[in-house]
Parts: sequence; structure tokens; C-alpha cells
Amino acid sequence: MSIVIVGGDRLGNIPDRLSKLGFKEIEHVTGRNSYKFQLSTDADMVLVMTDFISHNLCENVKCKAKSCNVPVLFCRRSWSCIYKKLDTCGFLN
Repeated sequence: MSIVIVGGDRLGNIPDRLSKLGFKEIEHVTGRNSYKFQLSTDADMVLVMTDFISHNLCENVKCKAKSCNVPVLFCRRSWSCIYKKLDTCGFLN
């Protein structure tokens, strides 16, 4: 599976933990000056870190993901929040 992470300047160990869960392709787009956001067509899901993104970019991401039928998860930049959201939405086996 592939995932696009939007928001956050640095991700720390989040990409490593996501790869351990089975995400092969991980793309990161910062939440700063990213008004020209382009969603790759092979993305399986979008993860938006709500505490490090502008409102306009958040709306842009949501609209583009909806037009591509890609699920969007909104959560804070903490591994426990990300893991809980992935589990709740059924992305973990």
C-alpha cells in the first residue's frame, strides 16, 4: 500500500513505523506553502496531520482525494493517534 502524508515539517520515526505496518511507498508533503498540492494517482490513502497544516491546504487535499476516491484520515502528529486511526478505519490486519 502507498500513503501520502500531508503536514508536519519533520516526521521523525513515523515513516519507519508505517513501513513496518506494510506501507511500501510513503510520500511526505509539508503543510507550509504547499498550495499546489498534487495527489499521485497510485496513492491508497492520505494521512493529514491536522496540527501542522493550513486550513486552505486541508480543504484542497480533501477535495482532490474525494475526486480520486482515496480515503483521507485526519489526526494529530503522534504515533498513538495515527495507529489508533488506522486501526479504527480498518487499515491494519
